Amino acid sequence: MTASRTDLSAFATALAQHLPGQWYRKYEGFPPPKNHRPVADRVWDCGPANSALLDFPDAPVALLDGPDDEQLCVTERPRYPHQYLVAPLEPEEFKPHHFRYVDEPNGIAVPHDPVRAAAAVARRVLPRYRRALEAVHHNARVQPEPPHRPAAPEVALTLTLVWYPDGVVGAPYRSVPEDARMVLYGCRFQYSPHEAAFVLPASYSTSDRALLIQSAVRLLTAQGIGVNFRHATPASAGPPTRPPTAALGTQPTAGTPSSARR
Repeated sequence: MTASRTDLSAFATALAQHLPGQWYRKYEGFPPPKNHRPVADRVWDCGPANSALLDFPDAPVALLDGPDDEQLCVTERPRYPHQYLVAPLEPEEFKPHHFRYVDEPNGIAVPHDPVRAAAAVARRVLPRYRRALEAVHHNARVQPEPPHRPAAPEVALTLTLVWYPDGVVGAPYRSVPEDARMVLYGCRFQYSPHEAAFVLPASYSTSDRALLIQSAVRLLTAQGIGVNFRHATPASAGPPTRPPTAALGTQPTAGTPSSARR
């Protein structure tokens, strides 16, 4: 960064005078370096202007205010001593979802001649900037609050499907709501009398079972029946078995320690 603060200040003031409409310097001096990050966060450009503010936090930045809440930031272009970066700033007091799907207007590099720079900004930046601002204001009018996903409605009936260790998916018969039984039959679940449960046999392939379970969930939820999934409680290990003892009077087999020698 080679240009002086005086050069940037004079350039930004002259640029504001040559832009169409009423533009002026927001500060006579420059925002302090500690304020560069908030300015960088508002730069409506993910390119060189944003990088310059973050990579050179002590470099001066000039802010220009224009009509209809338009704002431009002006800074030196790193490694290009006779050029500046001019980028639009996002409007304040809007929520993130108001900017969704809005095309960024982006900034441009301009020569150190304020007249030529103003002509380039008026032709290449301001039209895109104004279209983007109009889109943000439109989004704020039609959807003031974020489109948060609503919570699931409360249900009176719930079915819990259980994943069993042998690969079977099912539910004990008594836990299956009556309104859900025909849906399960239609999705290939079977009633197993000796298990007293509705089961989807493990003989189906993984993909087939996934499709059948998906169909069952879709049909059940469409009827207002909630569906949960649980893994079966693993069977607890039994007490350790003791090795069999040799009967009295039998001879030890090969590889078995013999009785104490006399």
